[in-house]
Amino acid sequence: MASQHIVASFDQDLGGVQMRLMRMGALVETAITDALRALETRDLDLSERVRLGDRVIDAMDAEIKEDTARILALRAPAARDLRMVLSVMAMSTHLERCGDYAKNIAKRHPALAEAAPIENSIMALSRMGRIVVSMLSDALDAAIHKDADLAEAARARDLEVDQAYNALFRALLTYMMENPRNITTCMHLHFIAKNIERIGDHATSVAEQSLYLIRGERPEEDRPKGDTTAFIAPEG
Repeated sequence: MASQHIVASFDQDLGGVQMRLMRMGALVETAITDALRALETRDLDLSERVRLGDRVIDAMDAEIKEDTARILALRAPAARDLRMVLSVMAMSTHLERCGDYAKNIAKRHPALAEAAPIENSIMALSRMGRIVVSMLSDALDAAIHKDADLAEAARARDLEVDQAYNALFRALLTYMMENPRNITTCMHLHFIAKNIERIGDHATSVAEQSLYLIRGERPEEDRPKGDTTAFIAPEG
């Protein structure tokens, strides 16, 4: 009976950290979505809520780290249970970084609120944002449902994010060369695009952690990458 109680208590601990991670993931997805909606609507109040809300995400990351450390110290999990604890720790770190990038996006909004719009840039950023949010959502769902195909599909979409980033970078570079008055605005938009691209990288890492949890090994092949901005020359 005591053994059954210990097993049940251990399962409850594991389930608890998993649920905390899912709640953290939902907060991060909302932060990214709200940051980009605030950019589109020039809603500085919403931007400020995103910025302040990052504290909650940071606190959840710290709590998850404490919980997983306690499980490792007191439960000494092995095999699949150990993989799950290690994966939750790693995913929490990646989600915390995504929250930081959402906050960084929101910090750019005051500088852009009064600036003249740059054609199609906000639409491109919103599209990139939708892709990375879907990547995060699918990567976390893959971990819960042990769905390797879903994790692989999320991982593969990072290439689409990189390609969208490359195209926007090229367009912004052209706008800056055509009119120097666009430089400040375009630089802020570029930093936002780069933050979204980095969120895509962390979402990819979450997907890879899901694959590690499911299969017991990390993907052997390099993940698809398409950030070629170092090699892009301006048009014209």
